[in-house]
Amino acid sequence: MNALESQLHYPFGDRMPEPGKTLEVASGIRWIRMALPFALDHINLWLLRDEIDGRAGWTVVDCCIARDEAKAQWEEVFATQLQGLPILRVIVTHMHPDHIGLAHWLCTRWNAPLWISATDYHVARLNTQGTSGNGGEAAADFFRSHGLTDAEALQQVRGRTNYYANMVPDLPRQYIRLMDGMQLSIGGREWRCISGYGHAPEHIALYCDEAQVLVGGDMMLPRISTNVSVYDNEPEANALQLLLDSIDKFRALPQDTLTLPAHGKPFQGLHTRIEQLHDHHRQHLERVLEACRTHGPRTGADLLPVLFTRKLDLHQTTFAMGEAVAHLHKLWFDGLLLRRQGADGIYRFALA
Repeated sequence: MNALESQLHYPFGDRMPEPGKTLEVASGIRWIRMALPFALDHINLWLLRDEIDGRAGWTVVDCCIARDEAKAQWEEVFATQLQGLPILRVIVTHMHPDHIGLAHWLCTRWNAPLWISATDYHVARLNTQGTSGNGGEAAADFFRSHGLTDAEALQQVRGRTNYYANMVPDLPRQYIRLMDGMQLSIGGREWRCISGYGHAPEHIALYCDEAQVLVGGDMMLPRISTNVSVYDNEPEANALQLLLDSIDKFRALPQDTLTLPAHGKPFQGLHTRIEQLHDHHRQHLERVLEACRTHGPRTGADLLPVLFTRKLDLHQTTFAMGEAVAHLHKLWFDGLLLRRQGADGIYRFALA
């Protein structure tokens, strides 16, 4: 446990659900943990005891990517953890593959509706039919315009045209829209939707005041900071400012709220974690300014070793490039940096 984690409280210690099993974290709320084939090697999914139109059952929150191993774990959950009751609906916090990948399969398997924000539903539909910000010609051109000039890396990015669709092969043709402030009745308790931006187009977290439980998705993680990126489909975005404004919305919740994150362990210490995340990005912004002060105009690619000390594979490099540009853009929007595009087509940022 690092120094920041030690400031948080983990009520379940090192206990975690075994593959294909669940762990109850509060009355009527069960934790599922599934493996991912990435450096971020797991995702947390949630079962909420529910009743809809007089039918008893469960609401699922988030799905895992589409892969046989995840389907097998779900089948074991269905067989052993549902108390003989059906899945009544599938809620997806946002459109990233580890959260929505098996939504179509789950909804079809149980004849259950998909609940998601409209923005994330439609962005997900587009990405299943084409390329996303992590791959394809437009992505390679965007990364090159921010200084990623390694020919081999750019060729690999160009080749990732099915990156999203491989993990999200299909989506339900209908959905029920989630919106900020919307109240959902789940198992006789009211849950409020809290929108978040900067990480995904319109991320939805869920908070139950009666239980003092927050299903935080990717907006509130205990160990790592949520990825915040600028990509080719919205090249002028101020994503970091959107993220910082979004996490501040959770300040209205109690400090000892049981926060159920998409990655990591359930924790308490919500306000503490919000401050930690602000400090993290403040430090990153200071590093970017110092790099520009010391070395002159910088590109996004120039900042990868400044912001990320570990060796990055291609998957991580695309996220890191998006995050470097997000930090540059905030400083640019704040008037602390100036942006210029050179004759080589590359953007460089210098002290204002």
